[in-house]
Amino acid sequence: MKQSRIMSLAEAVANVIVGYGIAVATQLLVFPWFGLPARLDDALAIGAIFTGVSIVRSYTLRRIFEAIRIGVGAGSDRTGAIAGKVSRANNCWRRQPSGNGWRSPARKR
Repeated sequence: MKQSRIMSLAEAVANVIVGYGIAVATQLLVFPWFGLPARLDDALAIGAIFTGVSIVRSYTLRRIFEAIRIGVGAGSDRTGAIAGKVSRANNCWRRQPSGNGWRSPARKR
């Protein structure tokens, strides 16, 4: 079953919200071990910055893996969503007619 973009985003956000709470608690616990001040307002701000980065990272990776799953599933004879876009975009690589792999159009056999 295919996961929608909205559900991918919802999953990434839920994952990161849980991670945010763990990150703030960890900072408050670990910072003193390294002689850093462990203030709640600093931990919340640092956690918020990393949360934003984490949401973007999680969503992007989820979409990449979903494209791979859809395009190169077991028994699929398609070249794949990502590979197909690369092939059409720069025409550097193409599928051999026999289906035995990839080859450069510049190389003749």
